Amino acid sequence: MQADNFFMPQGTYLLSHSVGRMLKSAPEHFHNQFIQPWQQQNREPWAQWLDGIMQFNQALAKLLNGHADNFCPQTNLSSGLTKWLMSMPSLRGRRIRVLLSEDDFPSMGFVLQQALEDVELCFIPAGEDVSVMSTWQSHLTAHFDLVFVSHVYSNTGHQAPVAEIVSLAKQHQCKVIVDIAQSAGILAVDLAAWQADCVLGSCVKWLCGGPGAGFIWVSPASLADCAPKDVGWFSHQDPFEFDIHHFAAHDTALRFWGGTPSVAPYVMAAHSIDMLREYGIENIRHHNLTLLERLWQALPPGCISSPQFEKRCSGTAIVNVSDDMESCLHQLSQQGIAVDARRYGLRISPHVYNDNTDIERFIAVIKSVI
Repeated sequence: MQADNFFMPQGTYLLSHSVGRMLKSAPEHFHNQFIQPWQQQNREPWAQWLDGIMQFNQALAKLLNGHADNFCPQTNLSSGLTKWLMSMPSLRGRRIRVLLSEDDFPSMGFVLQQALEDVELCFIPAGEDVSVMSTWQSHLTAHFDLVFVSHVYSNTGHQAPVAEIVSLAKQHQCKVIVDIAQSAGILAVDLAAWQADCVLGSCVKWLCGGPGAGFIWVSPASLADCAPKDVGWFSHQDPFEFDIHHFAAHDTALRFWGGTPSVAPYVMAAHSIDMLREYGIENIRHHNLTLLERLWQALPPGCISSPQFEKRCSGTAIVNVSDDMESCLHQLSQQGIAVDARRYGLRISPHVYNDNTDIERFIAVIKSVI
């Protein structure tokens, strides 16, 4: 798998932390699974459409070492987190103390603040190194009921030691929510090994699946206790029972589904998940690290603010150009090199469709400015 397998724009694209490129095989798959049944069949296309969504759950299960029954499609992470929080009886009727980081994606903090009846959010201060376990050990105590962990922190490039955090949290009887939006497709994720309570993700970034294909995974141990409030006929054990007097929650994570589902995003994403998994996430990560290492070696000391060790870094390098930010962004844009910037610097995310030439072009522009 290489650049020829993807629709690539002119110039250099290094924004996989935002939106991954579309596979060239995706339109044909989408036409066959979504468009064709709608265009040509003399019956409603729901059977084939729903099969496409189930393929999405199955693809996630293979990719993330889980069971398809524990996944439920969601439009985005905020929706999934809201539904899970509101479904947990143990999180109602008392004050819930949550540990998270100021470097988490803001949407997650908004949901935690609003979806729980009585909540106290406690933050690991921005800038603390969440890629090392000592940071978590200094903050995570029996004081907390929930801990929210981003496997990858999008603004810092840190990779959190999720398995160790979950183990520590369980010692304190603390439930764990993990955000894998920035890691799925570039880092190995093993849900069975992690044993978190809830995992949230999406496919628009490294998985190259497009927007709208989010998901929630709920641990087998806690699924039976979940009683979602935001439900619909597809949350029902038998959606086609059509008895308004009787609701029986689906015995799988589909109890979180809701009303009539969107179809197109999941059909599109299922294809890309399968293609990338077959190529091998370990191969994508190896290629990514090779390009990141070239970046680390070529730029001046102190220019990289993200970790430079495999177990602590994400797929994204954060390049700190200090007061030269605007000049760098201007020159990169002039050279057709697509990156973006956040609080700690420029974000650079080389995927399998990038090569050494892309990195050298980026390096040359940065050196010419700073």
